[in-house]
Amino acid sequence: MPDPRLIPSPNADARPDGILPELIIIHAISLPPERFGGPGVEQLFTNRLDPAGHPYYAQIHTLRVSAHYFVRRTGETLCFVPPEQRAWHAGVSSWRGRARCNDFSIGIELEGCDTLPFEAVQYVALAGLLADLCARFPITGITGHSDVAPGRKTDPGPWFSWMRLRRLLTDAGHGEVACQVEPEGRAGGDEGALMHWPFPVGARPA
Repeated sequence: MPDPRLIPSPNADARPDGILPELIIIHAISLPPERFGGPGVEQLFTNRLDPAGHPYYAQIHTLRVSAHYFVRRTGETLCFVPPEQRAWHAGVSSWRGRARCNDFSIGIELEGCDTLPFEAVQYVALAGLLADLCARFPITGITGHSDVAPGRKTDPGPWFSWMRLRRLLTDAGHGEVACQVEPEGRAGGDEGALMHWPFPVGARPA
């Protein structure tokens, strides 16, 4: 896979001494909500979001957040924080009884939302990124933001196919990585017809 394009975010710091990433958390984000392809996410993660750029931005422009990686609808992958550092992506969270997931996790944001399917190329890019990270770090779990912050977060949402991700990893010879994917997904409902970018005019987010 091509190396992710680096766009450094100031919203990062050092992990606690002796802590390596053990968990990968999959997120979804779109700015403005349910609109894709613009600079909003990049601006948010680099503290350059214009509060006058959209009514929603007035609510969030002071947030200081980041993720290690962002996978666009085209499959392009951006790196905002090197995985050796701590990104500010999970917030109040807990995994296997362990709080403060930012300390020991890598956050991957997918450009998407709760109401539309993700792109096939995003799954391919994500699978390649997961395989690379699992080869570099002692990862023992891959899960969703909603699984470490239940009731507070819903991403990556009902349109994300955990089974598709698991199958892609297995077919690419990364069965050991597929085994780290924790959510089961919806049997029979996970493989809805994928919409391809650009969306048909009647279905494209406004």
